[in-house]
Amino acid sequence: MKDNLIIGGRELKSRFFLGTGKFESKETMRQAIVQSGTEVVTVALRRIDLEQTEENILSFVPKEIILMVNTSGARNAKEAVRIACIAREAGYGNWVKIEVINDSRYLLPDNYETIKATEILSAEGFVVLPYMHPDLYAAKDLVKAGAAAIMPLGSLIGSNQGLKMRTLIEVLIEEIEEVPIIVDAGIGRPSHASEAMEIGADAVLVNTAVAAAENPVLMAIAFARGVEAGRMAYLAKAGHERTTASASSPLTGFLYDE
Repeated sequence: MKDNLIIGGRELKSRFFLGTGKFESKETMRQAIVQSGTEVVTVALRRIDLEQTEENILSFVPKEIILMVNTSGARNAKEAVRIACIAREAGYGNWVKIEVINDSRYLLPDNYETIKATEILSAEGFVVLPYMHPDLYAAKDLVKAGAAAIMPLGSLIGSNQGLKMRTLIEVLIEEIEEVPIIVDAGIGRPSHASEAMEIGADAVLVNTAVAAAENPVLMAIAFARGVEAGRMAYLAKAGHERTTASASSPLTGFLYDE
């Protein structure tokens, strides 16, 4: 059964997206990318050595991988737009993850500024994937602004708490049909990723949980397989939960029936 994901006109086989921060070495990062089979990686522009004065992280990203620059560090729409334009001018393509954060304690995204940046960059021809707090009205505005996908947070960035926002994400999955829903942030275990896919998310983006694992490469593979399993379960349509028992064998033919 063909079940590919299409974003910005690109057809993807893998629904596991990987961030490139916090890896102990760039070679470990490269192995995690290759071994997991991911086709999309994110990298903050401020981590790219535009002057080529030292070992460039992009030298460790396979050429066939889609590079999605993120606007980490942007505090408003204006700064996010500037970062995206610098990245494109430098030759890093037109995929951009909009990340606008003003809060340094919880690192929550500013939906209002994110919508403004999405509208501007979409009009400029970027493939825009905005990171957002899972609010239905904001998600609808992002679709109208031209977002190629919506990226709601599962829980706080780097917290490994899993799908604390599950109910709100389920609302987006049910109501936003125009673009894919990619769960981003807070996913700490492959089972969290699988859960996100089981409820109908189109993809999952993970960084910290992979990079901070004792064996990041093995963890990246585990996440990729968790995403695949969750997608398969979603397509298979699991049965409904019950409040009473339901025997898997007929309740007849007992040895001592009288």
